[in-house]
Amino acid sequence: MATQVPDTDPASLNTPNDLGDNGRQAVADAVNKLVADAFVLYTKTKNFHWHMSGPHFRDYHRLLDDHGDAIFATTDPLAERVRKLGKKTIHSMSEMIKISHLQENDAAFVSPLDMLKELMSDNKKMAAAMREAHDVCDEADDVATASLLEEYIDATELRTWFLFETIQGADQSGH
Repeated sequence: MATQVPDTDPASLNTPNDLGDNGRQAVADAVNKLVADAFVLYTKTKNFHWHMSGPHFRDYHRLLDDHGDAIFATTDPLAERVRKLGKKTIHSMSEMIKISHLQENDAAFVSPLDMLKELMSDNKKMAAAMREAHDVCDEADDVATASLLEEYIDATELRTWFLFETIQGADQSGH
């Protein structure tokens, strides 16, 4: 008996949807960048979580662990939204790095204060990118993706606020 080979035609991924194809592609492109941003920010947040030190270690370690969990939790719903639009999601880490609005940090040492400042800046950039993607959703009349982004913008602004308040008055060591 012959083994059945799954259909590998990209058209087979085109989930039925009532939104126009140009709008769906524009939304998918914007959301794929957000998935990439989320993975870059998640990885950086966990890196800083693992390498945090100093007198506020426990608080910062837990804060970054919570932030990492929240960021990671956005990746699957965003990627699945792209698939619901009948488009392809990102496929690799190299593709993520290439399209992300954010930069990795592979420095051998980053001070606690600089970690928190960098994460605050990256969360601000991510919120801005989400707003831009929301505009693309509005143009495409994609209320479902826009609604998802509204929740994630609020959560990203919450992380930014926590990081901002945490570094107020801190010296270079983070305390």
